[in-house]
Amino acid sequence: MHHHGYLWTGPKARFDQEALRRPPHPVPPPAGSRPELVQRYREIAAAFPVSDLPPLETAYWLLKPRLLVRGTWPEPQGAGVWLGDRLAEFAGRFADEGQRDGRRRAALVTAATERLGAGGDVSLGFYLERPAYLSLALVTCSPNRARPEPACPLGAAARALAG
Repeated sequence: MHHHGYLWTGPKARFDQEALRRPPHPVPPPAGSRPELVQRYREIAAAFPVSDLPPLETAYWLLKPRLLVRGTWPEPQGAGVWLGDRLAEFAGRFADEGQRDGRRRAALVTAATERLGAGGDVSLGFYLERPAYLSLALVTCSPNRARPEPACPLGAAARALAG
């Protein structure tokens, strides 16, 4: 088991494009469906796997391109350090002053590290100076408890890291 880190920041309006943040239904529209429904399904099926937008379900990061992985760690503590560093990096831009507090950020890191240690995933989101949004995710891989079927986006390289 190992952990991958993901980071996305961008306009909140783009983050709100939920159709691009969920994988397409596993069964395409049946033959004879309205052409606009079939076209929309095709668009989502093509866009979701390559989009850098955070998926609605954290484990679906594993379906995204490997270039979106910002770091990989064999232990939760390494992932926690990365998370803490990202929170510190963006703290001055948080829209909510309370989220800038170092104790609060430290508590988030501690909780995230514990969750990863138990095999869970972590997903955090923060409003930045308007209209931006920051999404941070840590995903447990090989296998993921919520979604065991996706293969590791880094393949053998990450398996070797995990030992």
